[in-house]
Amino acid sequence: MKKENNNQAFQGLNRQQVASRQKRFGKNALYSGRARHIFRMMWDVAREPMFLILVVVCAIYFFLGNTYEGQIMLFAMAMVVIVSIYQEVRSANAIRSLKKYTQSTIRLIRDGEEVRLPAEELVPDDIMIVSEGETVPADAEVLRQNDFSVDESIMTGESMPVFRDAGEAILQGTLVASGLCTARVTQTGARTELARLGKSMESITPEKSLLQKQVSAFVQRMALVGLLAFLLVFGINYLSTFDLVVSLLFGLVMTMSLIPEEIPVAFSSFMAIGAYRMSKIGLLVKQPITVESLGSASVICLDKTGTITENKMSLAAVYDFEKDSLIEAADMGRYPDNPVLACAMWASEPLPFDPMEKALHQAYLQNAALDARDQFQMAHEYPLDGQPPMMTHIWRRNEETIIAAKGAVERILAHSPLSNSQTEKVENITRGLAGKGFRVLGVARAASIPESFPERQDDFEWRFLGLVALYDPPKKGIKDVFGQFYEAGIRVKMITGDYAETALTIAGESGMRHDGHYLLGEAVLNMPAEKLRETVRTTDIFARMFPEAKLKVVEALKANGQIVAMTGDGVNDGPALRAAHIGVAMGNRGADIAKKAAALVITDDKLEKMAEAIANGRKIYHNLKKAIRYIISIHIPIILVVLMPLLLNWDYRNLFSPVHIIFLEMIMGPTCSIFFENEPMEQGVMSQPPRDPSASLFSWRELSGSILQGLIIAAGVLGAYYWAMASGMSETYTRTMAFITLTISNIFLTLVNRSFRETIFTTIRYRNNLLPLMLGASVLLLVALQFVPAVRETFHLSRLSPQLWLVCAAIAFAAVFWFEGYKVVMRKQQATNPAVR
Repeated sequence: MKKENNNQAFQGLNRQQVASRQKRFGKNALYSGRARHIFRMMWDVAREPMFLILVVVCAIYFFLGNTYEGQIMLFAMAMVVIVSIYQEVRSANAIRSLKKYTQSTIRLIRDGEEVRLPAEELVPDDIMIVSEGETVPADAEVLRQNDFSVDESIMTGESMPVFRDAGEAILQGTLVASGLCTARVTQTGARTELARLGKSMESITPEKSLLQKQVSAFVQRMALVGLLAFLLVFGINYLSTFDLVVSLLFGLVMTMSLIPEEIPVAFSSFMAIGAYRMSKIGLLVKQPITVESLGSASVICLDKTGTITENKMSLAAVYDFEKDSLIEAADMGRYPDNPVLACAMWASEPLPFDPMEKALHQAYLQNAALDARDQFQMAHEYPLDGQPPMMTHIWRRNEETIIAAKGAVERILAHSPLSNSQTEKVENITRGLAGKGFRVLGVARAASIPESFPERQDDFEWRFLGLVALYDPPKKGIKDVFGQFYEAGIRVKMITGDYAETALTIAGESGMRHDGHYLLGEAVLNMPAEKLRETVRTTDIFARMFPEAKLKVVEALKANGQIVAMTGDGVNDGPALRAAHIGVAMGNRGADIAKKAAALVITDDKLEKMAEAIANGRKIYHNLKKAIRYIISIHIPIILVVLMPLLLNWDYRNLFSPVHIIFLEMIMGPTCSIFFENEPMEQGVMSQPPRDPSASLFSWRELSGSILQGLIIAAGVLGAYYWAMASGMSETYTRTMAFITLTISNIFLTLVNRSFRETIFTTIRYRNNLLPLMLGASVLLLVALQFVPAVRETFHLSRLSPQLWLVCAAIAFAAVFWFEGYKVVMRKQQATNPAVR
């Protein structure tokens, strides 16, 4: 195949041709991905426990002839449906927007120019370019290829790569295992072979995370308590009134007050909206639930090239074995047509896509007196393979043949006829170059041209030419990024295929903490599991690693109870990325397979975004806990106000009706899932150690604090209740006192629970655009409850005097704001004893 440096031989489709084909064939997508129908959403809402309770309550009201209350319940049911659909659509829109960000792209030739577009815009007869690590996005015919092979296991079940030459077909969904090809699209969308086989390209739905299970278990326990409370309230009412229907009604009131249906909604909303917010800053989360894991990452395993370093290689030095001379890159101009550099270039891809091979081509162009690349044709190639790897290319020009190889120095030396002393000398030079942070490759040329090419590239008669060293400097600001990881209590480990000396030097230049010890890939594979688990605890540098070794390190870290984040960008990183709790792929240079295996994609390859991802994960987790603790605290007074008068046989035993409970639920739902989700990250969150994902959702101190908050609010509301009743106020006035006190307490609780460490004098300065809206809406609701007759009558309330309003507000203030003093006391204790949490 003739070597060419561009794709100018292909013109591709023009705009008119693309438009007509898009109209005829549609998008290149297997599935439409349409949103759920609104009736499906309504059906799901109708099966929720709260909605079913409202249906029963509504039926009871109409059965009793209370038409107005029945109509209010119908309105409440409609509001539940509207709010539920709104929240689902909001989350679905966030996920849909996220999927737009995560669409794969493909290189195309259109109007004679190479462009990169979303794969779904492919049409038949498009000219596309696919390379190693990418997934073939449509059925196509190979036009030109370089060392091109595909993994067709998705179609055939066979995992061995198959080489494809010009004129042969490649199929949608297969993975490019090596090389690069230019191909003409033959079928797209539902017309491809993959679509005909009915195989989905979508990932399998993951199992629930531990936090999801904890939240579900908590809600289920509360539902069980609700059932028991229903039986208790129903039984007491029935034994005192023998009215089955009314007893059932008030039993359902208790059940409504106990079911925390806001929590699952808040959880889903936090994860979906959090994932969408992260996508806006260049962090693409495949599954919203990944957001939860980010906050608990305890170890980050980093690839060196392109993650810690710039991935912009340049020639650093050349060692000429025959002349026994080490030439710095700056001096290469004095040594034109260097045979070692030329051979390294011939052993590279003719259309390089790897930064290392691009650097070799560039260095050759600058060093060669005459660029001979267009004069040779590739006769045969041996792709990069083996451990450690090497690759061989065979070129011909008339009667002249070049057989060039490059690869790991130890592999090249193993097949070169050098004496022990010569081998030792080359190894010492290699270590010296690696110690400067250089990537070092061995270069060899066939000493003779065989009549037929051997099956294995190792079987040529090789002549060792020398070494090429390339330098890829650390990224600017990488020390600050590592500093953020260390401050957050996260351990950083480097996993690289380079020499240990290179890894140690780059680690030192990058500010990575390590003790100088390292572990090689071969040692990882040969080490017993228990010994490896012990070793990975203290080792931070892993060198000369290959896919199986990377996977074993990740599995060992997981076995030690660590939450592992792993970065990768190549085809061989897929297994380790899938095995890690949080697989992270680079968006610009990452292979498709790496992006598909990863849970998180950093679009601009900037590692500092990983620190932002962890910060966002911790913020979302802390805000979710605030929301759930708020729900716990506000549900307790609702429950006790319904239950205690009944148990204590007060004169007014059933003050609250379903109308009051559903009103409070309509306030609590948005507060829980929208307001707290929008809260900023508190200071000091990133300086805390990673949370233990196996620990319960709340510590006993946290849970008891929220319960105590709820009990004291309940005491305040019940105190207002009892005082009004004992003062001879009517049932309507007593209900008003209790309900207004509880509503004001809810507003105060929202403000207080914005932080469990900082006082309101600090949190009032937290930026949350929803705060004025929430406070304004709450005040309007209170005004409507008192000064709009229709609303007041609906809730069976009376109009209170200003003095009684002040009493309600004072009781609510005392019942809630005591917690501010508690925060001050706890801050002082933590200042003197950091162990206190």
